[in-house]
Amino acid sequence: MREFKIAVVAGDGIGPEVTESAVTILQRVADKCEFSLKFTDYKAGGCSIDEFGVPLTQEAIDGCKASDAVLLGAVGGPKWDSVDSSLRPERALLGLRASLGLYSNLRPALMFPQLAGASPVKGLTEMDILIVRELTGGIYFGKHGRSVQEDLLSDGNRKGVTAFDTEEYSEGEIRRILEQGFRYAMGRRKKLTVVDKANVLETSRLWREIANEMAPSYPEVELDFLYVDNCSMQLINRPSSFDVIVTSNMFGDILSDEAGMITGSIGMLPSASLGKPGTPGMYEPVHGSAPDIAGTGKANPIAAILSASMLLRWSLGMQQASDMIENAVRSALSDGFRTADISGIDKNAAIREVSTSKMTAAIAERI
Repeated sequence: MREFKIAVVAGDGIGPEVTESAVTILQRVADKCEFSLKFTDYKAGGCSIDEFGVPLTQEAIDGCKASDAVLLGAVGGPKWDSVDSSLRPERALLGLRASLGLYSNLRPALMFPQLAGASPVKGLTEMDILIVRELTGGIYFGKHGRSVQEDLLSDGNRKGVTAFDTEEYSEGEIRRILEQGFRYAMGRRKKLTVVDKANVLETSRLWREIANEMAPSYPEVELDFLYVDNCSMQLINRPSSFDVIVTSNMFGDILSDEAGMITGSIGMLPSASLGKPGTPGMYEPVHGSAPDIAGTGKANPIAAILSASMLLRWSLGMQQASDMIENAVRSALSDGFRTADISGIDKNAAIREVSTSKMTAAIAERI
């Protein structure tokens, strides 16, 4: 029997709840498909700050590196808003991505027919977008800081603070993420949209130059470009026309959340962060830690469960097991099971609002 090592980084807020659900489902399909999973827990984010004084320990990094894949919940919350910026819980995510060499973030935004009524876009019944977000470059990883400027302020105080964050991309960083975008487009509907701000940013102009240079190698792929502000509008206006979107770190962060809400609930959206072949990928729901509902049983576990499905498909090569999870999710939704975030969509009497654990059980029973 094949055995795989999974590092579990549950994190903060609802992270432990939805991660527990994902582990339950993973164990269920492993038993059905006769392979073995060994789970090891590591702390990162706010809980790591509380226990170790830092958002990410070397032990957690080493443990994740030694695993076949990493399953992550969510990190952060207002409890840690006052800590130094270098110690914010979110630094754990950046640290893990950098340490594992995860440069490609895949965020599918898929409309489940059962939840079409939840979309804020009226009449939308079909949407299947894959957002490929560059993950280790750009403004999040550029030089940043503050300085005191001797500028005359409106209040007459001659000392003012200037803050700066630098957007920077190398040709190599851009080329490798565009290769991912073209490759995924080839396996889907063969349309790739590069999203940038080339009318303002020099980094975006370099993205366009490299994309146009690479395009002849993928003659079947229809390539187009959109400014990020226009893309944010077109996602509302014509979401079903998009196939694969590839973009920079910050733009991808923002657009994937927008695309997620168009599907009806961010609680439904998984993601995968991948690096070079042979390195462990990291899988996490797109939603945050939602501390306001932590412990209430209202969290939607489906995004974490679908992230586990992506883990099986992309890191472990267990396609059948991945399909089993996705089919079980669809079946549970078709049978009327809903968590609080998606329960108000239909007036059908068959709809049942259930807790996190009961939704997990409903999916497990259908595997």
